Amino acid sequence: MTSTNRFDAIVIGSGVSGGFAAKELTEKGLRVLMLDRGVMVEHGEGYPYDGKPAYEIPARNMMPKSLVENDYFISQHGYVAPSNRRFYNDDRLNPYAYDEGSKFYWIRPGAVGGKSLIWGRWSFRWAPEDFAANKRDGIDGEWPIGYDDVAPWYSYIEKYIGVSGSRENLPYLPDSEFQPPMPMNVAEKWLKQRLETQFPGRKLINTRLSNLTEDKPEQGRTRCQVRNQCGNGCSFGAYFSTQAVTLPAARATGRLTLQSDAVVTNLDYDPATKRVTGVRYIDAKTGQAQTVEADLVFLCASAMASVQLLMNSRAPGSERSYFDESGTLGGYVMDHIFRVGAEGEIPGMQEYIEYGRRPGGVYIPRFRNIGGDEGVGFSRGYGYQGGARRDPAAPVGFGASMKQGMRKYGPWKFSMGAFGECLPYKDNRVSLHPSKVDRFGVPLMRFDVRFRNNELKMMADARVQGEAMLKAAGLTNVISWENEHVPGDAIHEMGGARMGTDPRSSVLNSWSQAHAAANLYVTDGAQMASVSCVNPSLTFMALTARAADHAVKQMRQA
Repeated sequence: MTSTNRFDAIVIGSGVSGGFAAKELTEKGLRVLMLDRGVMVEHGEGYPYDGKPAYEIPARNMMPKSLVENDYFISQHGYVAPSNRRFYNDDRLNPYAYDEGSKFYWIRPGAVGGKSLIWGRWSFRWAPEDFAANKRDGIDGEWPIGYDDVAPWYSYIEKYIGVSGSRENLPYLPDSEFQPPMPMNVAEKWLKQRLETQFPGRKLINTRLSNLTEDKPEQGRTRCQVRNQCGNGCSFGAYFSTQAVTLPAARATGRLTLQSDAVVTNLDYDPATKRVTGVRYIDAKTGQAQTVEADLVFLCASAMASVQLLMNSRAPGSERSYFDESGTLGGYVMDHIFRVGAEGEIPGMQEYIEYGRRPGGVYIPRFRNIGGDEGVGFSRGYGYQGGARRDPAAPVGFGASMKQGMRKYGPWKFSMGAFGECLPYKDNRVSLHPSKVDRFGVPLMRFDVRFRNNELKMMADARVQGEAMLKAAGLTNVISWENEHVPGDAIHEMGGARMGTDPRSSVLNSWSQAHAAANLYVTDGAQMASVSCVNPSLTFMALTARAADHAVKQMRQA
């Protein structure tokens, strides 16, 4: 083990949180080392299948069964394809204890840029109620901050990355600093009018998406080309990714050093000064172990990876992390529950088809338990994400008549899926395996996380309400479904190192700063004390920028 260069700050991870940490810290004058376990993917040149149709992609962009079974048996739940395979974790090379504990899909990225290369880009603010709900409901895990603490940072992030959407003035879904929305198609406008008439108080709105609808020439980014090929990487930079947005900004300062293939194993810690003194990592290409030092460490490895790293930072012979003074590290793990939805056919409008392939869709914001318990049998709520489309007509018969028939379109269809809030449970835990380690010697993660009655009742209600809304709006052939709910499947895993006021019951303070180490900040999903029912990445970015501002001010005061 050798001691190498000294930096002002080390950022571990390069996803939505790590990218923003590097940008903010370098722009504030700090020399930053960014470490990421993934392979390097440069913006543009790292997207070999950008803009290519399926027939120009290996296996017509369908994952071979043997490859899925051998290497991507977990990543298959996260939409891996031949065109984006290098963005995903190889589950054979980098496993966790998936065959022990409870069933959990830990879907991980495998490249610099992290989940910013594979995310869905739906971007929502949390509501004031989301930060207050744990306290109001008497649920363990009171947030030490409220909406007003984060709101300025939401605005800051939104203006920089570009979020498209429509202003709705909904108290339970605050508006962002919007670019113009991705327009609804004719079928969605039809449904909006009928649904909002049949269900007063419920809304169907344009989705809020980190796909640009206006150019950002100062960032070298062009508005969305409506190809809906975001998963292959976007050379236009039309959607937010670390590669397109925050990494160029950090590099432009001349103060960023980026090390890919760097597997961080643990943090060194001085109990006397209560500070992190070093970051240990292994070069995945050479196997060489390194220790690097800095005054400040931002841990943004993604929620469960950050918790794993924190738990593996402990004194020799001890099973307890330096950062687990409260005994809560690894507990209160959450994910959004989904795999429930409804769909049907929209009558008429056969003369219309949709131009282009718009990303995203439309959104029905939460309408259950607004402001408190409505007596519906469960706490919190869910929202519906969906969209209308026309598919090519199904083949009928054979020969020339069949081919001619397939040049037409089928009926308009609308489908939607619900995302619901999971409550924080102390015994929804992750832990380090006592005997199994990965190829770098890091103990494997074990998951003991499951959804409870509250979440299952919520999803049963979502199915009933989804089907009722579509039928009442006039859709035909309406069906609904509810499939197995596996934690991790929504790829919104959060918690494990939650924020709180009391060091006896939380890992981080109100600034995402470790109670046990003033120079350690954890700003990814690990810090969350609850999960709302909306997509979380925008909140991660806002909390990261807020924490970076606090950290630099603290350093300058010192």
